Amino acid sequence: MIKQDADLYVVGGGILGLCSALQLKSQGQSVVIFDAEEIGKGASFGNAGHLAVEQVFPIADPSIIRQLPSMLFDPLGPLRLDIKYLPKLFPWAAKLLLNMRPEPFAVIHEALKQINGISLRAWQDFARQWELNSWVQVKGSVLCTETAAGLEKLKSHGNQLNAIGVPNQLLGQSELLALEPGLAANQQGALLFPETGHITDLAAVIQTLTHHFVSLGGKVYEHCRVLDMRSVENGIVLNTEKGEIVAGRVLLTMGAFSKSWVKKITGVSVPLDTERGYHLMLPKVKDRLSVPVTSLERRFIMTPMKGGLRLAGTVEYAGLSAPPNMSRAHNLLKLARPMLKDAIDDEDSSVWMGFRPSTADSLPVIDKVGRVFLNFGHQHLGLTQAVSSARLIEDLYFGRASVIDRKPYRLSRFGKPGD
Repeated sequence: MIKQDADLYVVGGGILGLCSALQLKSQGQSVVIFDAEEIGKGASFGNAGHLAVEQVFPIADPSIIRQLPSMLFDPLGPLRLDIKYLPKLFPWAAKLLLNMRPEPFAVIHEALKQINGISLRAWQDFARQWELNSWVQVKGSVLCTETAAGLEKLKSHGNQLNAIGVPNQLLGQSELLALEPGLAANQQGALLFPETGHITDLAAVIQTLTHHFVSLGGKVYEHCRVLDMRSVENGIVLNTEKGEIVAGRVLLTMGAFSKSWVKKITGVSVPLDTERGYHLMLPKVKDRLSVPVTSLERRFIMTPMKGGLRLAGTVEYAGLSAPPNMSRAHNLLKLARPMLKDAIDDEDSSVWMGFRPSTADSLPVIDKVGRVFLNFGHQHLGLTQAVSSARLIEDLYFGRASVIDRKPYRLSRFGKPGD
């Protein structure tokens, strides 16, 4: 039987839902999590593991428009568009283009800088509190280039970031290879971001957080899909595969699957679409890198993890129902080979595809509408912002002020709830 009298029911057990649930459970609230599959098995399992607090600009800018043809027609390029999906994508893409205008672009940038600015410290505190220090590493990350022109771009980008309080250091080739001797000599230099981090074992983090949540009395229902939800006078009716309940308060943390439920329960249509991402895990490639390495030209990331080297990246627009195109994952190996000094052993490698929920303004929805709390739409930064978002949800739950302005993340920026 499902617990009928919990203070909060969380729909979605990814890293955002789990962090939010644990944060509130630790404050004495009774909390239940529903997940359609297993806790933490979606994008929370397959992401790049990078705590990317340096990424303070929207997911697209005007320069992308000029690069679109080359990216789309390059089989190893970072972007793929399923032409059959274009009619569904177009409304979201049009809003994305409008947000590239100088004024909204600047507003979005400030909001991303604000939430990322509290996210690394939030993760460090969270790691200490919940025994995650073995896997949450704050050793920095690098963005490297293979050309002299790229080095000039990095220099300009680094100066811009330093001016707005995102610390970085330009490394020449010798400095880069001294830091990361596993890289090939074709790497000409890099930006070092010392105040960034990565997670070396995502599964262990999810397992440990779930253990703490359950140990405190939290309840988890896995393989329990929510079939319907509707507002009634005394709460929110959740019709699940394990029965129907009336919830006093609900938190929606369903990532890319949040859009239709938010529309149903609030009346607001969020301009959200899915950037399908891929990874290739190389269990035989260990101790090659010490920090996440991103390529400016190749537009993907290599993250050292306990289970091997994870290659991740690419953006694919094909919606939620199209089958995975695993050639996108295997292409990552072709991108990585020229970047590493020694040969890559891809024996026992594994591939994965998952959904990044991206709003047209690149900002998450972190809000409360009546009895419903919302925490979704974090694009490439779901892991990065998971703990800071959970703390904002905690503030909303208890009616407290937050350390940052919550206004940029309100649902009402997309329409008035109830209309």
